[in-house]
Amino acid sequence: MVSKPSSAASARTVSVLALVAAVLVGAFLAPVVYDAAAPTPDRVAVISVDGTITSYTADQLEEDLHEARENESIKAVVLQVDSPGGSAAASERMYLAVNRTAQEMPVVSSVQGTGASGAYYTMLPSENIYVTPSSVIGSVGVRGSAPIGGTSSEIRTGPDKASMTLDHREAQIETLKHAFVGSVMDHRGDELSLSREEVAYAKVYTGARATQNGYADDIGTLQTAIDRAASEAGLENYEVVEKEPPTRSGIILLSSQNGNSTVVIQESPIGYDGVRSPQFLMVYGQVQYEDEVIGNVSA
Repeated sequence: MVSKPSSAASARTVSVLALVAAVLVGAFLAPVVYDAAAPTPDRVAVISVDGTITSYTADQLEEDLHEARENESIKAVVLQVDSPGGSAAASERMYLAVNRTAQEMPVVSSVQGTGASGAYYTMLPSENIYVTPSSVIGSVGVRGSAPIGGTSSEIRTGPDKASMTLDHREAQIETLKHAFVGSVMDHRGDELSLSREEVAYAKVYTGARATQNGYADDIGTLQTAIDRAASEAGLENYEVVEKEPPTRSGIILLSSQNGNSTVVIQESPIGYDGVRSPQFLMVYGQVQYEDEVIGNVSA
């Protein structure tokens, strides 16, 4: 006669099986629980400044830098710059956004192609500017233009409703130029071997030359800039997050020949432009207009 297992033995068997099952389930779920409880890693954000600078470019950079400041995991920012500049107003907005960010965390710039005019203005608040030997750097100047039309049949209520005079345009260009040159002297003055007058001449330099005259800090790659930004933030273990460059719009770079560029500004689609304000550009290259004033001569 075969004896039946006791109830105590059956209970022990069930307990052992339950324990084994619990161990297996725990081993499977442990990584998930650990990941959920793990702190967010520190990050360095790489943000692109690419192509001709327009109001849309400024909108995108302001948004990206705002997100970086609000994200507690982002401890430093690297600007990846390849731009000849563009709209003066948009460049000023971008400069202010970078300057604000630099007050809260390290900002380092990397120029692998062109970082001229408004793009150079944008990255001035950076703690370090890295370039390649063949990068194009500088062009600290402003261009202003207004189209010349035919005889106007408009009736205006006062002289101030008319288009800006040449003298007024020159005065505004001088104001913008002084602000640009002044910012260069404020941010780079200790490194510059150039006088204020030489800066105002709006020359461009290769990256190799820019590291000698103080327009840039050192030769380096994007990774060099990332490493420096992380070091400035005191990071050893960190992740790199990259923001995609915005789609170009507004001012369109049509062609480049012999170092000169042709730039076109989109017209109003409804046929009326309101007050015909002149266009002020911080752009490297030759901008072709019917009437043009260049504010690069005097400091």
